[in-house]
Amino acid sequence: MTYNVLSIGDLIAAALLIVLNGAISFAFRLGLERSLAIAAIRMVVQLGLIGFVLKIVFTSAHPGITALVAFAMVGVAGYEVWARQTSPARGPWTAGLGAGTLLLVGLAATFYVTFVVMGAEPWHRPSVFVPILGMVLGNALTGVALALETITQTAKRERSAIEARLALGHTRFQAFDDVMRRALTTAMMPIVNAMAVAGVVSLPGMMTGQILSGVDPVEAAKYQVMIMFAIAGSTALAVMAAVVGGVFLLTDERSRLRLDRLMVQAT
Repeated sequence: MTYNVLSIGDLIAAALLIVLNGAISFAFRLGLERSLAIAAIRMVVQLGLIGFVLKIVFTSAHPGITALVAFAMVGVAGYEVWARQTSPARGPWTAGLGAGTLLLVGLAATFYVTFVVMGAEPWHRPSVFVPILGMVLGNALTGVALALETITQTAKRERSAIEARLALGHTRFQAFDDVMRRALTTAMMPIVNAMAVAGVVSLPGMMTGQILSGVDPVEAAKYQVMIMFAIAGSTALAVMAAVVGGVFLLTDERSRLRLDRLMVQAT
């Protein structure tokens, strides 16, 4: 396999494209120049650091270090779920629900792909395990965040209807039936759209990276199909778990709607 090594000059040349974003922001007085600059700098620093970290992790190939990286990724993902909510639950419940869901589903899906599908030896080999876990978590995170946001905001808008159903003796899941289906549909739509346009409108990142590194395009396509199936399955499981957890969060054992458990807005 061969690939073109990028120099610092190449990266600077690519960075000039960000100037276009800044020019558009300036021309239309959007005020995004500072945010764009900070985001670009953060991206460079974060990717540079993670590149060095992963080089050490891949070289050591120690399962303990791989586990540490995996838990760190899940922790950050759980925080991102909380940060993306308009009205997260008071205390650690939203972040805990997001992190717990992503931990179980992410590790299970990654283990299935590396051990059962790919037959990697060992299955926890960091050069395989960490990238796949990252792709699974990144997509599942979006689904979980959308599911929780949809279920909390819809519950607030349809409070009267939900409370009426609960008062009539419906179970919490019967009362939230329409809300749950709406949350599931909203959360799963991004991955459905991604699969629908893959290979026609866009070349997904994993396939593009492999092609650029010299892998045969047909083999790269096989890997992309595999990872898209894994992402779709893990996202569906994570979204379902998040929606069920959200219903328990917004109701209590006495069949009462508990919107008081939500913060007014994210801080």
